[in-house]
Amino acid sequence: MDFDVFVALSTPWSLWDFVAREPRVEIALHSIHYLDLIRQVLGDPAGVHAKTVGHPNHKIAQTRTSAILDYGDLVRCNLSINHDHAFGRKHQACEFRVCGTEGAAYLKLGVNLAYPRGEPDILEIYPRGGSTWIDVPLKGTWFPDGFVGRMANLQRFVSGEDSILIGSVEDAWNTMALVEAAYQSSAAPATPLAKKP
Repeated sequence: MDFDVFVALSTPWSLWDFVAREPRVEIALHSIHYLDLIRQVLGDPAGVHAKTVGHPNHKIAQTRTSAILDYGDLVRCNLSINHDHAFGRKHQACEFRVCGTEGAAYLKLGVNLAYPRGEPDILEIYPRGGSTWIDVPLKGTWFPDGFVGRMANLQRFVSGEDSILIGSVEDAWNTMALVEAAYQSSAAPATPLAKKP
């Protein structure tokens, strides 16, 4: 299985004044949502290799991240995030590509493109034995509709209608452990190249 997150866009960080003062930005405020979704689909990884960096055009701590989540020898999970691709909309992207033995899925998160106006989200699947991609109709938008399920679950849990929380504190802890591991990996030195004999 392959799970790729590819983001190349121009995020208007100036919309949020506090961001310029934060020592941790990209993973903690943005990619955390991708990591949470990946964990929901694939479970917890054994570890992470990550590097998160800033950009010479501004003073925000980090706006670009590369990360590989370790799910063993049969799953490749990669995030390539660049919030500084400010060269027009033509080659910008915010997408997930999931490929497995039974088919594939493609998701475009339109909200991040031309933010805050955004574009429509797109979900397509390619089922096993298929010959073409199939559009999956979507209702609503990522914000706020993407949170409806969890908010409804929280309300039903409090009223006793649901017995478990989809997003429990324990589950959130695991996402934060992955975020912390990514920052630790980014701070650690890379494996050096061997010196010529």
